Amino acid sequence: MAKYRDITFDSLRAPAPWMDDTHAMWRNSVRSFVEKELVPNIDEWEEAGRISRDVFPKAAEAGLIGMGYPEEYGGAGTEYDRFHGTVTSEELARMGAGGVSSALMIHGIGLPPVMVGGSEDMKREIAPQVLSGKKQISLGITEPGAGSDVAQLKTSAKRSGNGWVVNGAKTYITGGMTSKWLTTAVRTGGPGMGGVSLMLIDLESEGVSRTGLDKMGWWASDTATIHFDDVFVPPENLIGEVDKGFLGVMANFNGERLGMAAQAAAYARVCIEEAAAWAKQRETFGKRLADHQVIRHKISSMAQRVWATTAFLDQCTWRVQNGEAPIAELAMLKVQATETMEFCAREAMQILGGAGFIRGHRVERIYREVRVMAIGGGSEEIMRDLTARQLGL
Repeated sequence: MAKYRDITFDSLRAPAPWMDDTHAMWRNSVRSFVEKELVPNIDEWEEAGRISRDVFPKAAEAGLIGMGYPEEYGGAGTEYDRFHGTVTSEELARMGAGGVSSALMIHGIGLPPVMVGGSEDMKREIAPQVLSGKKQISLGITEPGAGSDVAQLKTSAKRSGNGWVVNGAKTYITGGMTSKWLTTAVRTGGPGMGGVSLMLIDLESEGVSRTGLDKMGWWASDTATIHFDDVFVPPENLIGEVDKGFLGVMANFNGERLGMAAQAAAYARVCIEEAAAWAKQRETFGKRLADHQVIRHKISSMAQRVWATTAFLDQCTWRVQNGEAPIAELAMLKVQATETMEFCAREAMQILGGAGFIRGHRVERIYREVRVMAIGGGSEEIMRDLTARQLGL
């Protein structure tokens, strides 16, 4: 008879033909860092509502924060590819604490616009401080009255002398209570997408105030509403051209969605691993849970969705790696991945029963974090509509 493999986080990851020994080495390196520096502190950070600043320089030294960024700006080098990024997302998700990873890696959406559209002086001032773990940068797009519909944002930047004066508010900002800088979408022109610009705002400036937000999940990630009351922004803090920021925001979303899809698929694998392990040891009605057909079918259905999602993830990653921007596919990938995560979290909770309901369990945290994954970076509804429009409907 064939020998059946164990159902583990690793065995549930189908091999990707585009991954080689460098990806395996990077996976081992990230996993070692996560197990040593992050996992032992999860419960403490969850209760504190933020992660320790001490861990940022450690993550930078391990190459985690600076991967993919040029060494001349303090990065770990550009020899990393998109699949190394997928590995990073998966290994951070493996600990089952989205708040920790989102707080530690928030620069991944805050810094790229600076690197793409910022001046050379801006990049040389900001990037080394962020990539060394000394300072933190977040992204400010969502407002109290504008989320996925970026073209409707109202936070304004008006000319004042040689600079700008910003008024308005951003909300649901990950790292908003602790970041030094905010890459911010503001309205510099008329209505619609044509009047949006990107600016770098120093959150220690006069006129900036922050209000912390309590959340259903991602407890270890500080989140805030940030208010701007006549905040002066110098002219050199404009990122890219005036009124040309909308495309930069959209391009940034593509990378964010790819990373979130990798995380969501990995969270689903965690749920299967935990559920399968419990089903093998828990006995009901005189036999293991795993001996009940309904439980076996639940786990089979979970694995089916994970393998399909992972294949889609790898294909999209390969296309982005080769210079494509498959907008419709990335939108659908995010929906596919978060729906897979939601299905597996639900089924794992059913299998675990009361054990999964206890605080501190990986599945318990993942279950609470389903909604932020399904909404953040573009909600399922917006993603489906975006796909339809990309298809010409």
